[in-house]
Amino acid sequence: MFVTHDRALLQKLATRIVDLDRGRLTSWPGSYQAYLELKQAALDAEATENAKFDKKLAAEEVWIRQGVKARRTRNEGRVRALKELRRTRSERREVTGTARMQMQEAERTGKLVIEAAKVSHRYNDQPIIRDFSTTIIRGDKVGIIGPNGSGKTTLLKILLGELKPQKGTVKHGTNLEVAYLDQHREQLDDEKTVQDNVAFGSDHVTINGNRRHVIGYLQDFLFSPARARSPVKVLSGGERNRLLLAKLFTKPSNVLVLDEPTNDLDIETLDLLEELLMDYPGTVLLVSHDRAFINNVVTSTLALEGEGRVKEYVGGYDDWLRQSKRKSETAAVLVRPEEKNETPAPSKEKPRKLTFKEQKELETLPKRIEELEAEQQHLQATMTAPAFYRESGKKVTEYKARLVVLEKELAEVYKRWDELEVLKG
Repeated sequence: MFVTHDRALLQKLATRIVDLDRGRLTSWPGSYQAYLELKQAALDAEATENAKFDKKLAAEEVWIRQGVKARRTRNEGRVRALKELRRTRSERREVTGTARMQMQEAERTGKLVIEAAKVSHRYNDQPIIRDFSTTIIRGDKVGIIGPNGSGKTTLLKILLGELKPQKGTVKHGTNLEVAYLDQHREQLDDEKTVQDNVAFGSDHVTINGNRRHVIGYLQDFLFSPARARSPVKVLSGGERNRLLLAKLFTKPSNVLVLDEPTNDLDIETLDLLEELLMDYPGTVLLVSHDRAFINNVVTSTLALEGEGRVKEYVGGYDDWLRQSKRKSETAAVLVRPEEKNETPAPSKEKPRKLTFKEQKELETLPKRIEELEAEQQHLQATMTAPAFYRESGKKVTEYKARLVVLEKELAEVYKRWDELEVLKG
C-alpha cells in the first residue's frame, strides 16, 4: 500500500486505487488509467443526478410558496418530503475545485537564451559538471534529471548566472525576465499572511494588465478568504506549493525556472500546471523527479550521469531511458571484444519455430482478447451508472473483483501473444 502523486509509479505498480473524495473512501479496481476513466464517468453520472435532484427541489420550493389556499390544502406528506430534500441538499459536499492558473508573459527574449561553453565545476575535489556545453534557444523546454545530490540545482544556478563556474563561460541572451521557483521554498515569509506574501501588503495584484483583488486571485489557487488571511506557517505542504505558484505567476516572465515544482501538488493541479507549461511561449528550465511531468512538458533533457558527465538528450524521461540504454548496449558490443581480444563465436543454435500446438494457440488469442475486453468494457459501463452503487454490497464487490481478474488475465494473454509472435518471426 502506498500514497503518492507520482502518476508514472501509480500506472506501473497499482492494481487497485483507493480514492478519498469528500470524506468517502471508494475502491476502484485496475490500473491508474482505468481509475481515471471510471472516476470521471462516475463524476459525470453524479453531476447528472444532482442536476435532476436540484430541479425537483426547485419545483417543490415553488409549490410550498404558493398562495394561502394552496398552503391550506397542501399534502403534509409532500411537505415532509420537501424537508428531507432540503436536508439531503444541505449535506451534499461538492467536488473540490481545480486551481485556475494564468501566467504573466513578458516581452520576448532574443532567439538565444543561454549558451554554455566547456563549463566545469567541482565541490571538494568532486566533479559535479565537467566540460559541459549547451545552447538553449527561445521556446525550449529543458528538463534536468539526476539522483539526489548529483548537482542539478548547481547546474541550474550556473546556467542562470547565479553561480560562476570554475571553468568555462555562460552567455545570456537579451531581454531575459526570469521567474524562479526554488526547491527550498525560501521565497515565502512564514510570519506573514498568504495574501501579504503575494501582494506585499496591497489589496490588489495585476495579472496581464488586469487589476484583481488579491483574495479573488488566491481563490483561483483554491485558497478560501479565511485561508488567504492565515499566516503561511500554518499551511500544508500542498498549500505552500500552490502559494508559491500564485506568487510566481504575478511576475511577468519569459524564462520560467522550476526546481522541483511538483512536490506536494495534487494530481489535478499537476495536470493544469503541465498544460500551462506546454502552452507557455517562453523558455522553461525544469528540475523534477516526476517522470510523467518531465515526459509531458520538456523538449530536451539534461541528464547528470555521474563523475561530472552531463549529457543532453532529445525528448523527456522515457526518451532519455531509451537513448541511454541504446548507447550502453552499443558500447558493450563495441568495447568488450576488444578488451578481451576475442572474436565472439557465431551462435550455432538456430532460432526455435512455433510448434503446431503453439500455432493453433496463437490463432485463438485475438478472439480471446476481444472477449475479455468486451466483458471488461461491459462491467466498467455498468459500474459508472448512478444506480449501480445502490445495488447490494455483494454485487458491487463481485464486479470489482471480476475487473481485477480481467485486467490480470488480459495482461497475461497479451504477454503470451507477444511471446508467440516473436517465435513466429
